[in-house]
Amino acid sequence: MLTWMFMPYRRYAEFGGRSQRAEYWYFSLFLFLVAVIMTAIFAHPTEIRAPGFMSYNYGLTGIPGAVLNIFNLASFIPSLAVGVRRLHDQDRSGWLMLLILIPLLGWFALFVLMCLDGTHGPNSYGPDPKHTSDVDAFS
Repeated sequence: MLTWMFMPYRRYAEFGGRSQRAEYWYFSLFLFLVAVIMTAIFAHPTEIRAPGFMSYNYGLTGIPGAVLNIFNLASFIPSLAVGVRRLHDQDRSGWLMLLILIPLLGWFALFVLMCLDGTHGPNSYGPDPKHTSDVDAFS
């Protein structure tokens, strides 16, 4: 499991090739867990009051907020690359990642695409990383 979580960092800016669902979803889980843990440990509640309205907001400020922002910035390229490789696994163009720019509908469409299984056997983006006997599918 940890191998899948950190594989996008080893393949940092590699936009070619294919990635399995496990690589994409475990990496997404890792990013989510880091954000939740950092927020749970270091977040400070702030109270927002208005007439007839009261709310609490939790935010990271100071050094923990800066650390999380630097982590997110360092993880942006691997996130984009693993998403493109995930689309390549289905023999689709990586440009479909731009669907994220369409609010709600684009997000949902991209979510569905990331859940679909890849094509079996080699496709135009490389060998099948799931059902391969080829040793250098991940090299």
